[in-house]
Amino acid sequence: LRTMSGNEDDWLSLKPQEPSPSQCCGSGCKPCIYDVYEKELAQWERAKAKQDKSLLMEKKEQSNNSELNPDTFTAFSISSVEQLTEDTYQYKFELPGNSSLRLSLGQHIVLRGMVNGLEVQRAYTPVSPGNAEGYFEVLMKCYEAGLMSQYIKTWKKGDVVFWRGPFGGFPYQPNKHGELLMLASGTGLTPMLPILQSITDDEEDETFVTLVGCFRTFDKIYLKPLLQDLARYWNIRIFYILSQETSLEKLPWSYRENTYTGRLDEDLIKTIINSCRRKPFVLICGSSAFNEDMTRYLKAAGIEENSCFVF
Repeated sequence: LRTMSGNEDDWLSLKPQEPSPSQCCGSGCKPCIYDVYEKELAQWERAKAKQDKSLLMEKKEQSNNSELNPDTFTAFSISSVEQLTEDTYQYKFELPGNSSLRLSLGQHIVLRGMVNGLEVQRAYTPVSPGNAEGYFEVLMKCYEAGLMSQYIKTWKKGDVVFWRGPFGGFPYQPNKHGELLMLASGTGLTPMLPILQSITDDEEDETFVTLVGCFRTFDKIYLKPLLQDLARYWNIRIFYILSQETSLEKLPWSYRENTYTGRLDEDLIKTIINSCRRKPFVLICGSSAFNEDMTRYLKAAGIEENSCFVF
């Protein structure tokens, strides 16, 4: 009986643990961490039924081969850390040789962190071009009470962290839409940048783009030099909405004409849509509250649901 009990304990120790809510990034990944758990549980049940532990050898929780994979976490080394604002950082990660993540436009990857013994997972969209060779870059905002933020704040050059993916993405095709209207709040800017860069890099792509970036203050605007460079293209317009600025007088002259104070509300949405050169297809990325508000305002402005995509 003791032998049977010991054998049962061995199998129970090998049984996959069901993920906690903090381990799901909530971004609709396929496979989700829960899908991975179900797959590993079925694998464990088959092995247990056959009393053959070798059947568990297929299981891989993380890898060190620097090949991004949606099922397993892969180790990547941090090559540089740049602070953009008081709470936002841009991290650069090494890729071996001239390899690339080969991301489709707007795809995100999932980060795994450990905080006080608790595993946490969050989704982030690289801001570097999907075909960037030898590296990828991720923009991250750290929140005072955020679990993942506590982990990210400890990072320094040379540290190794684990990612899996890619997931999601916007199925962009050059010239499919006459104009893209991008509504981004804070770091919701990140999935828009690879699409913008794809358009400006393609001389045959004549898609108009209107990007509306919502930030608290002028100092909170991320990647100003890159955005200013993009705005110089004939088919790109960029507007800024600054919710906590009361006046434009202190802003550089180059920003005053295309910046609004206050919030992006229904009336301003209608004004921007009416200024679009062609009927826009709308991309939205921000907090869940921002996404819901924008969807409601767009509906009031006559934009159908099938003319919107929410990251």
